[in-house]
This record gives sequence, structure tokens and C-alpha cells, in this order.
Amino acid sequence: MSEPLSYLGVPLARPKVGFFELSSCEGCQLQLLNNEATLLDFLNLVEIVNFREGMSERADTYDIAFVEGSVTRKDEIARLTEIRKNAKILVALGSCACFGGVNQLKNRFRDLDWVKKEVYGDFPIETMEVHPLKDFVQVDLEIFGCPIKKEEVERIVTDLVVGKAVHHPEYPVCMECKANENICLFELGEPCLGPVTRAGCDSWCTSNRRGCWGCRGPAEGANLKQLEEIMHTYGFSSETILDRLECFGGFASFADAVRSPSPNKKTTARRKKS
Repeated sequence: MSEPLSYLGVPLARPKVGFFELSSCEGCQLQLLNNEATLLDFLNLVEIVNFREGMSERADTYDIAFVEGSVTRKDEIARLTEIRKNAKILVALGSCACFGGVNQLKNRFRDLDWVKKEVYGDFPIETMEVHPLKDFVQVDLEIFGCPIKKEEVERIVTDLVVGKAVHHPEYPVCMECKANENICLFELGEPCLGPVTRAGCDSWCTSNRRGCWGCRGPAEGANLKQLEEIMHTYGFSSETILDRLECFGGFASFADAVRSPSPNKKTTARRKKS
């Protein structure tokens, strides 16, 4: 039996925690289980009572609910509402929960019936346009990323347990990338949303020579106009910029500003697939 938790001599209660998934790959939850080096320390911070990916026991008596995935069906709205009712704190875990994630790419075609026909053919399935959690319930905290950065989750959970305010970086990924002494990927011919994407990932992708796709959403005061100028200076088209901005959903309003009044994506996509 572990010693009772304390912080500066003050006893702390281990909050009961539940992990849940809606439409997702469950990769964010897997990130936590993969963190073997500090997994026991993490488990000592909280009492996990519901985690389908990691345990068979289940209970609905949780204080904090971590919800991964986006909302794509009506039954998920009902399930999310029930989770929210049971939780004192609801955390959107990962890009799908925060912005819609990769799932929301189908919204780009602006024709749900056509998308269902193209994907499922003659096998109808219940699905709707993709939404982040906050479209239906109050979200108390968002943890960004696709997948989430496990070290960041542990820091945030520690802050919650000890009663500290949770703060996300306001600066862009570019600052972390420079701090890690990386060569700018634009110089290597790679498009990148690092100048406008919220930091906190320790330039995870760019440090591995992969341009940022904006999975953490926009940084505070993100300057899209400057990003366009940078992209065009290095020879990247507006379509390339849109592909990046629309990938995870966090830049939806920014993408609308970039999109030209040319034929919509639905028409273009149909021509390519016909």
C-alpha cells in the first residue's frame, strides 16, 4: 500500500478518474499506458475506476472524466451527456475531442449523404457531421495533440491533484523548435504550421524532420497572413496551406479565411472519384 499523498505537508486525496472514448483510434489513451517508466507514479496520483483500454473493472463514481474522440453519432451525444453528469471535471483528451480531429475531414466535403455513399456504399450507417465535445457539453479543460504528449498529461494531472492552475503555452511551436536548435523545415522544402500552432509538444514532429500539421490548434495571436506569406515565399500553394489547416479542425475559422471562392471541395472531390 503506497503512502498517503501529501504536498508541502498537506494531505491530498486521490481523485477518482475515468477514461472514455467516442469516435477515435484510442491512441491518446494508449499513450498513457505506453509510459511505462512513470506509469506507477501516475497511477499513485489518481484512482482509476473506468478505463476500458487498461482494465476490466468499471464504475461511474469518478471525479475527473478524460474523454477521447469526437462526436459523430446521436448515441454519442447521449453518452457524453451522461459522462458529463457524473464528472466534476471533464477533460477533452486530444485533438479529436478538442477540435474534431482527423474525423472532421469529412465535414470538408459539405455533403454528408455523398460522403456516406462514397465510404459505405450500399451499407448505410448512422453518422453525422463531426463535432468536438464542447459543442454539446461544458468542457473544463482541453489537452491538445494527436496523440497527446504523455508527459504533458502527467503534469496537468499533477496540477489538478495539488490544486494548481493549469496553463498551456501561448507561444507557437516555432519557439520550441528554435530552442531545440532545429533547422527550419521551410529551408528543407517542407511545409509547416509551426509559426501559428500552439506549443507544448516540445516540437515533437519538427524535431523529427516532419512539418507541423497543427494538431494542437492555434497559438495565441496566430498570424495567418504572415503564415501565408511564408508559405508562398517558399513556393507552397494555397491548397497546400488548406490541407494543413483543415487536417485536425483547430484552424477551421482560419481555413475559411484562406479558402478562395473557387468551386467547392465537394464538386472537386466528385470529379476526382467519378
